[in-house]
Amino acid sequence: MTVEKVVLVDDAGKPIGTADKAAVHTDNTPLHLAFSAYVVRPDGRTLLTRRALSKKTWPGTWTNSFCGHPAPGETTEAAVVRRAGYELGIDAESVDSIEEVLPDFRYRAVDSSGIVEHEICPVYLVRIAEDAQVNPRRDEVEEYAWVDASALVDTARQLPQVLSPWCVSELAEEALVKALSEQTSS
Repeated sequence: MTVEKVVLVDDAGKPIGTADKAAVHTDNTPLHLAFSAYVVRPDGRTLLTRRALSKKTWPGTWTNSFCGHPAPGETTEAAVVRRAGYELGIDAESVDSIEEVLPDFRYRAVDSSGIVEHEICPVYLVRIAEDAQVNPRRDEVEEYAWVDASALVDTARQLPQVLSPWCVSELAEEALVKALSEQTSS
């Protein structure tokens, strides 16, 4: 079994090393590369997922469609496709397009157990084909729902405690709100 690595970065985003993904998230997590993605169907609905109860950070919390970390030497776009397949069972042929919406997003958050997320985390829209199948892994996703983008944005504003902190922060960014709303109107 291959040990999954994350790319550690300095404050400017320059790679400075790697770390074992399973060991990097602690109460003193170093800054590292990640990504966040929102899967959108042709009808404009967005996939919202609830993190598996077995997840180390924010177990059972509703969040964006999926997240991940690019491996050393892997492009973020390739990591997005890889994780869409791994977490959600979306095959690469079902991905119509990937668009980077928030290239400079970063955050630091501490969950109730004291575990820290500290990431440079560009945000992507992943448009999937009409016939794309979603078959989430139970160790990644407890449940999922297809939601209207405006309802998702409203939830982030009115009930932020029901979503992951990165999802709330991402949905406060006008570029993401605009990109999601354009999917509904197209």
